[in-house]
Amino acid sequence: MNTKPTATKGVTSSEAVYGAPCWVSLMTHDLSAAQKFYGAVLGWTYRPARLGEEFSVALANGKPVAGMGALAGALQMAVAWTPYFAVQNADETASRIRERSATVAVGPVSFAMGRGALAADRDGAVFGIWEGQLLSGWQNWRDAAPAWVRLQTRDAFEAAIFYGEILDWASGRPGGCDVEYEEDEVVLRSGGRVVARLSSGALEAAPDPSIRPRWQVYFPVPDVDACVREAREHGASVVHHEPGVEATLRDPDGGLFVVTTQTLAE
Repeated sequence: MNTKPTATKGVTSSEAVYGAPCWVSLMTHDLSAAQKFYGAVLGWTYRPARLGEEFSVALANGKPVAGMGALAGALQMAVAWTPYFAVQNADETASRIRERSATVAVGPVSFAMGRGALAADRDGAVFGIWEGQLLSGWQNWRDAAPAWVRLQTRDAFEAAIFYGEILDWASGRPGGCDVEYEEDEVVLRSGGRVVARLSSGALEAAPDPSIRPRWQVYFPVPDVDACVREAREHGASVVHHEPGVEATLRDPDGGLFVVTTQTLAE
């Protein structure tokens, strides 16, 4: 498939922004129930996705926020919010992941718009890769920052080396991502914009999955406390709540996500 960068009709290819987070998605057991929950808590509406009838795109005020999909019954996977990273070649990236003792769980799989795969890094944090066409008007999605990601990991420096090798971070090539170390965090920038953060301190063997290594997906909201109340009323549990600032929630199907008043640049 041709994945050369293009600017026609607001379309961007993964090759144009390789290495950067390009989407977030929830794979869940009951797509209809998940849509109702996030509609109530975050005010989302939905439209069909081009990936197939088992997928949908969540909208906030008519603008795309995230993807949702139904887990196939045969897949023994935990319900999770997952960030996807743009790559130039999904097969090559999958090989790099395996060569570094990490896991490719699903794919690469071909879709109408491109090819994707689900993987886990050496500490068990799940992430996806995507080669091909990004969401129509994707640049507006990134500019609006309706969702952002942070890796909670055992050692942020070591993790940055792993992801740098598989995603070509800090390669110096045009269009790639830059990495800097700021206040004990690794900060990832694409086109001068902060697009992800990596933080140390996760515990691999922790009985609580919320403090194990994982990619956290954040959704900025105007009122964290109102989201917490609504989430509880619709069957979610509250893992952590800093009133007025941030809350980690577990949806009724087990998916962890964060609502926050902060921005990625903070």
